[in-house]
Amino acid sequence: MKFGISTFITDQSIRPAPLGRALEERGFDSLFIAEHSHIPVDRRSPYPGGGELPDMYYRTLDPFVALAAIATVTERLLVATGIALVSQRDPIHTAKEVASLDLISGGRAVFGVGVGWNREEMANHGTDAATRGKLVNERLRAIVELWTKEKAEFHGEFVNFDPVYAWPKPVRKPHPPIFVGGGPGAFSRVAELGDAWLANSLPPEALGPQIEEMRAVAGREVPVTVYAVPDDPETIEAYTRLDVERVLFYLPSDPEPTVLDTLDRFAEIAARFR
Repeated sequence: MKFGISTFITDQSIRPAPLGRALEERGFDSLFIAEHSHIPVDRRSPYPGGGELPDMYYRTLDPFVALAAIATVTERLLVATGIALVSQRDPIHTAKEVASLDLISGGRAVFGVGVGWNREEMANHGTDAATRGKLVNERLRAIVELWTKEKAEFHGEFVNFDPVYAWPKPVRKPHPPIFVGGGPGAFSRVAELGDAWLANSLPPEALGPQIEEMRAVAGREVPVTVYAVPDDPETIEAYTRLDVERVLFYLPSDPEPTVLDTLDRFAEIAARFR
């Protein structure tokens, strides 16, 4: 099983470059960073974690700028969005950003995607929450076309463009892996468009049945990465029995000295399972 990190990089946390170097030095295989373009002050959508919304949600750096900075100071680390809010993103710009990151990193980009939960945030991007799942599916199909075709075109309900040239193309072939986040409602998206399922903080006893359900829907052995797992060896051991491909420790958005201490603790735990 592989070990990575999931976090929010903010203007108050450790900077991207020292974080990337610290992760690679400690043997972590990947970094998945969250995205929120903004948070409306008048927010009615309840925070999925319960209680007040932590301020890291509205202080996040642009994920592709941060990951590009990390890519330039690392050699092996997978640089991943976890998750990019495709419901709030122009597909042509996003295809170029992911492909550019893949080029800069030498083929280490991972495109973790989701539909989002903050209805007011997505409304500011012109997105209707009621149809965001269909919108994300279309945008992902269009992005794949832009990555893989010399003359790409797409004609759908939400995305429509005649043949275009769009470069760079990704280094990874046929394209960077798409890790689909979400629960059972996303399993059809995993089946059609996903290279892996990004499960969000599910405990092992709940994750096992959902892995079986997801793979039944997909009709294949889809790899599983678990986002934001606790740093508890017994829980980690339970994930190994489920044969998940990767677990991601959750790293708080702290300043550099605190982050380095936390990463040392995570690395000690991961070493027990290597």
